[in-house]
Amino acid sequence: MIDGIEWRKANNSRTNNECVELSTNVADVTLIRDSRDPHGPRLTLRPVGLAVLVGRIKSGALDL
Repeated sequence: MIDGIEWRKANNSRTNNECVELSTNVADVTLIRDSRDPHGPRLTLRPVGLAVLVGRIKSGALDL
């Protein structure tokens, strides 16, 4: 487990914890989690992986 993770979410996210949270304060990776399950699984992505994921989401290639 990584200590000192600081999670953030969009300012306009709902108050009932239905959003994605990101942490960028861990060296060389971005962590992503579901705010509904803060102790659940997390994605750990290096910059290239994050860029690919965001690109696929923006292009509609993923059914979200």
